[in-house]
Amino acid sequence: MPYFSISRLVLRLPKTVAEGAGAFRPLITASNSEAFRPGSRFFQCRFPIGFVALAACLLVSTTAQASKPDPDDYPLRVHILKFTTRAPMSREPKHPSDSPDYVSGMGVADLFESGQPSGFQFSYSCIGGLKASAGYANFPARWKKKDKTLEILLPETGRPWNLETCQLQTEMRPGLAFYWRDAKIAEESAAVLKDWMVKHKYDPEKGREEPVLLPGESADDDGTSGSTLVSPE
Repeated sequence: MPYFSISRLVLRLPKTVAEGAGAFRPLITASNSEAFRPGSRFFQCRFPIGFVALAACLLVSTTAQASKPDPDDYPLRVHILKFTTRAPMSREPKHPSDSPDYVSGMGVADLFESGQPSGFQFSYSCIGGLKASAGYANFPARWKKKDKTLEILLPETGRPWNLETCQLQTEMRPGLAFYWRDAKIAEESAAVLKDWMVKHKYDPEKGREEPVLLPGESADDDGTSGSTLVSPE
């Protein structure tokens, strides 16, 4: 079997093959270095592909951010005193990635709009279920349909830094508001709650969700389990 030397094989390649194919030439030479400078057609034709991919990633990220609710778009405040939950609505999932079943129920709450409290009863249907207001806290809200449908923001279960929406079908109680009194929910004039708000500097629409106690009052006065928005004695 004849012996072939790699070096000899390379050296014996025809000049037209060794030079014409360009297999042994450096990528950048003195003759083509201009093509690799910024502004050249090489950069204009090839490098925009990377920028297009980057722009696509930024677009996806921006779209994801835009799909999240903005709390600034929810100027009203809702204080949920109590709610009940019905069995989840059963649906036949078509795909493992289908959204989870909705949780529905009924409840009572107070709405704070333009500095005025107003009680209402509601029904709801939410993906993650509903939550009662803790202490004197409230949920950001806005009208989807005036006096008919309120949309509120809730912290996602297990991921409280994420907010998700829930719609409440409302039945307003004009001139009335709900209170906790002796561990039970009472309904009285909204003017009584408004007077209590003024005395205790309580204004959730302006971020003042912790009432200022008056002399002789304690945090446990008229307190109950769950929500503690109460009527003054």
